[in-house]
Amino acid sequence: MKKMYLILFSVLAVTTSKAQNKFNLLVGTYTNTCQSDGIYVYEFDSTTGEFKLKNFSEKVVSPSYLSVSADNKFIYAVNENGTQSTVSAFSYDSKSGKVKLINKNAALGADPCHLINDSKNVIAANYSGGSIAVFKKNADGSITEGQQLIQHEGKGPNQARQEKPHVHMLAFSPDKKFVLANDLGLDKVFIYKYNPGAAHEILTLKGSVDVKKGSGPRHFTFSKDGKFVYLIQELDGTLTTFSFDKNGSLKLVKETSILAKGFTGGTGAAAIKISPDGKFLYVTDRVDANNITVYKILKNGSLELVEQISTLGKGPRDFAIDPTGNYLLVGHQHTNEIIIFKRDKATGELKTTGKKIELCSPVGLVFTKI
Repeated sequence: MKKMYLILFSVLAVTTSKAQNKFNLLVGTYTNTCQSDGIYVYEFDSTTGEFKLKNFSEKVVSPSYLSVSADNKFIYAVNENGTQSTVSAFSYDSKSGKVKLINKNAALGADPCHLINDSKNVIAANYSGGSIAVFKKNADGSITEGQQLIQHEGKGPNQARQEKPHVHMLAFSPDKKFVLANDLGLDKVFIYKYNPGAAHEILTLKGSVDVKKGSGPRHFTFSKDGKFVYLIQELDGTLTTFSFDKNGSLKLVKETSILAKGFTGGTGAAAIKISPDGKFLYVTDRVDANNITVYKILKNGSLELVEQISTLGKGPRDFAIDPTGNYLLVGHQHTNEIIIFKRDKATGELKTTGKKIELCSPVGLVFTKI
């Protein structure tokens, strides 16, 4: 009998191990440049790097950025469509990969490009509108009409790109007491107090910090211990490190550049993310650079350059690291593919696998459990 239990336990352990190595990769796309139905769901094996298409949405307009609920049952998406832009809620069956629209509401600003969600709210960044829109969640996962709209005002020195506010990204602080927002047009990072249960005053301004003029703050990420914020600036490739404290205060620690020495081409820094173990930072750059830079995060929060390599495509707008940390996948907006790199977890270095997922204009990547 004891032997039988051991055999059963071994089989269970192997089955569980295999299950934990498989995840869903959700991909948001632009649907106005080539043939795309919107959101695609792939099963990804983090042991082998193999993938297969599981499902996709039905004719969703440009769901460029996605945010998944904590219970893994709903997906929220921005729908970039000029002044007709919306924010959408979908039911999500992770096992089958089925994605079904529940409802959508006006984004209250043009071209939303990023959003976040928690148990009570969905918050979207309107790029062309230069605003932040907050939607309440209903019990069935749907969203209400916008309950709060915060309009930024002003402009920056780059007349072509900073002619008005351009809110580009939002993130909750690790303790969920604050929401930070980048404005590419104003060269500012705003800090808002977060009042999740409030009816309309969900976000109240605490303050803001200025960054280098003309740099265009785009995306940022918190260190694993929550003590530092790493910000990438789209227009000039500046990479800024801030300290962050429990009172919601950002303080400049250091500025550096992701541009290679002597590089003179066009730059368009895009995504910035940290490995699951918190030890390495990755940043993509587009236009002429089309590369990804790897940094080691030292104990004091400072960064040490590891390598900079080609992403093997054009327009690496977003990337995702699988939850085990074994693979890093880069979505190329202009060459219509996701390139799969193998990660060395000890050094942070990336190596091409020769594998790629071909699909129209991938611009938002996120892993979920199955």
